[in-house]
Amino acid sequence: MPNTFSQIYIQVVFAVKGRECQVQHSWEEKLYKYIAGVVQNHKLIAINGMPDHIHFLIGMKPTCCLSDLIREIKKASNAYIKDNKLSPYKFQWQEGFGAFSYSHSSLDNVIHYIMNQKQHHTNKTFKQEYEEFLTKFNIEFKSEYLFEWYE
Repeated sequence: MPNTFSQIYIQVVFAVKGRECQVQHSWEEKLYKYIAGVVQNHKLIAINGMPDHIHFLIGMKPTCCLSDLIREIKKASNAYIKDNKLSPYKFQWQEGFGAFSYSHSSLDNVIHYIMNQKQHHTNKTFKQEYEEFLTKFNIEFKSEYLFEWYE
C-alpha cells in the first residue's frame, strides 16, 4: 500500500498443547529460524521460549490479520516438526495465543525480556507469567478459560 506508514509492534505468546515440554533445546533454534521464514513478510525482531511455550516480537504490517498469521505459524511449524521428526511425540500447539502491543520506546525492554526467557522462568511459571501479562494489559480473563493447565 503506497503512502501507508505504520509502527505496530506485537509480542505473541503461545504454548504447546497440554503445556507439554516438547520443544527441545537441541532443535529449538531450527524451529525459531523456520518460524522466522514463515513471518518473512513482517519484521521478526526477537524469538525465544521454553520447552512448553514461545514468545516472539514482530513489527507487523497494517494489512496483516494477526489471527491468520498465527494460524499459519502454528500450522507450518507443526508440519516442520513432524516432517523433520524433531519430536518423538505427537506435537501440536495449543489453541489460542496472547498478543500484546508495544510502543517503539519499549522495544529494548521487550527484546531483553524475550531473549532472557530461560533465566526469567527460573523464578516464575508460564501460568504466572501469562496471567501477569493479561493483568498488566488490563485484559479481563477467567483462569478456567485460559490455556489447558496441567499442574
